[in-house]
Amino acid sequence: MANRKSGILLHPSSLPSAFGVGDFGQAAYTFLDRLAEAKQTLWQILPLVPTDAGGSPYSSASAFAGNPLLISPELLLEEGLLSEADLQNASVPPAARVDYEKAAAVKLPLLEKAFQAFQQKEAPADYAAFQAENAYWLADYALYTALKQHFLSVRATEEAAEGFDLFCEECAGLSLSEEKLHEYYDNVSWVSFPRGLKRRNALSLKKWRRQLAPAIEKEIFLQYIFQKQWQAVKAYANEKGISVIGDAPIFVSYDSADVWAHQKLFRLDSKGFPTCVTGVPPDYFSETGQLWGNPHYAWREHEKTGFAWWLSRIQKNLQDVDILRIDHFRGFSACWEVAFGAEDARGGKWASAPGEAFFTLLKEKLGSPLPLIAEDLGIITDEVAALRDFAGLPGMRILQFAFGQEKNNPYLPHCYDKNTIVYTGTHDNDTTNGWYQAATEQEKDHYRRYLNVDGSNAAWDFIRLALSSPADTAILPLQDVLSLGTEHRMNIPGTTKGNWSFTFSFDWWQEGFSEGLRYLSALFGRNEQAEKAAEETDEFLR
Repeated sequence: MANRKSGILLHPSSLPSAFGVGDFGQAAYTFLDRLAEAKQTLWQILPLVPTDAGGSPYSSASAFAGNPLLISPELLLEEGLLSEADLQNASVPPAARVDYEKAAAVKLPLLEKAFQAFQQKEAPADYAAFQAENAYWLADYALYTALKQHFLSVRATEEAAEGFDLFCEECAGLSLSEEKLHEYYDNVSWVSFPRGLKRRNALSLKKWRRQLAPAIEKEIFLQYIFQKQWQAVKAYANEKGISVIGDAPIFVSYDSADVWAHQKLFRLDSKGFPTCVTGVPPDYFSETGQLWGNPHYAWREHEKTGFAWWLSRIQKNLQDVDILRIDHFRGFSACWEVAFGAEDARGGKWASAPGEAFFTLLKEKLGSPLPLIAEDLGIITDEVAALRDFAGLPGMRILQFAFGQEKNNPYLPHCYDKNTIVYTGTHDNDTTNGWYQAATEQEKDHYRRYLNVDGSNAAWDFIRLALSSPADTAILPLQDVLSLGTEHRMNIPGTTKGNWSFTFSFDWWQEGFSEGLRYLSALFGRNEQAEKAAEETDEFLR
């Protein structure tokens, strides 16, 4: 029973902030204090990587870099890199949802000012060491980002027309519409870089590193500051007995520093475009499946290198977090691949992947048990389950998937194995109160009978069920702890607008929520430090 734990799911972007999006400032420390008060020992976050324009951390320009928007301006003030006036002029009124465009308009100029101030100072003693330790990804990412910014500026002018014509000539023979070609060119996908850069010619790379040196240095600075601030937050969590669970999407974005720098590791054609892209077949979330659009891995090339890129990625992630969830774990057994250019994912097929060889190597390098979680939702075959068990990883169970069907639905708690992570819902689900409002009468009836409740407080009914379940680990989205409705969900899979923007106020966190978590965690044998909490909070239930 000593290994039973519980915690809360909340991405740092959702923390309250005066600058449009949550960050690593005081709110992060306040949140950890609340976790400790509630006797929770796990904090699960989403990927910390740079997001796309819509705020998705699952569509990033890098699998290694951190998101500069999570850097705290207040902490830059403490370091003397910003002034009080800088912060006062940049603050924004509280909003119901995160607006990433507004947040970028506020924060990026502040980060530019901080960089200028940093250049006027003597470099910290650890700055050179940071660059050396992260050179295997940092140099390419900084150059890639600087190139993107440079060509975005150039292509916003009328002079770009000639460059677009040359790009179209490069793409001759591909069945891509002019609109799609403009999308690649205007958004400066690496495939539209000048030929020498696209093919990573050594002389071309040297030339552009020299030409864009100031912009490259700024990107290195931002990653240094990001890492410094995040590691301080993580250290504070660990001091309070809280472990951080991170998240690593199995696939990476096509338009990323990773694909540009390691083209042989991905299934690309002679022009640099994917031959097939990723997705999932029709499922609970979508009748037409989900077409993610990430390029598939050239697994044979990875095997030739001893999975060097993957090992580096896992090891980097485990420097940033204590435990790592592998999103779409089943992709290590077989991946759903769809022809490049398809309109949706229905015409795809399963293609095998060398998961057993990879996890054998990973256990040799990292030891066993691996500090990983398998996101094993969706279509899970016997082969996927066998690979998860071979790797020794806990799988996931979602309570919102449990009701309305057969009595032995694997998502019902009486069917759980101990080596399981149970969630009331994930970032891809509705809030539990929202789920109940939208559930079928059959689902509602099953839930009420299973828990012997009247359905008046679905969120906390599910919290109690998760904490009481046989699963060793229980994770609760903050939205459920705060009993929030569907308007506060984080993401609706298959949609591109209005996602990733949940935020909250600490005023919503009533004392009873912390007391309830303390009591239930102790009652159901979770978190060693919560053993006496039940006695201390008996009055809460009287």
